[in-house]
Amino acid sequence: MTGLDDKTKRYALKLLSYKGRSEREMEERLRKKGASHETVVSTMEYLRDSGLLNDLSLAESLKREALTHRMLSLAGARNFILRRGIPKDVVDALFTSDEDTDFENALRFADKRLRILERYPAVTAKRRLYNLLLRRGYSVGTIMKVIKDKHLKEEDQ
Repeated sequence: MTGLDDKTKRYALKLLSYKGRSEREMEERLRKKGASHETVVSTMEYLRDSGLLNDLSLAESLKREALTHRMLSLAGARNFILRRGIPKDVVDALFTSDEDTDFENALRFADKRLRILERYPAVTAKRRLYNLLLRRGYSVGTIMKVIKDKHLKEEDQ
């Protein structure tokens, strides 16, 4: 590799040392840094060949993070991964299995939040939990099942 290629390669490796990046993210960062098209192509090829840049493994890692740590719904996890620049076909392949994790994730999230919301009146707690779950991408049906499961009714005061 030439001097500029070596500099670009070092920059790419530095970026990957911070966090995993999708091919699109890496390409955008290299172009933003001022690398030529040929340099970007050769650097991306090097990273792919060495196994340092793999959209599928990154997508699997992001899915795990979204579902377990962020407690997003499947739809929320899907959007989270797509926003990171993973191609739609890779995301579609990742979410092919019909998983019933939405309800379990929503229950885990509700348990965590209800500890904080218990100091509010039941009506307020129900409304806040509903909105929190909605922002995380859960469907209205799933949210209503969680609220029913947690026995949050408006008449409870």
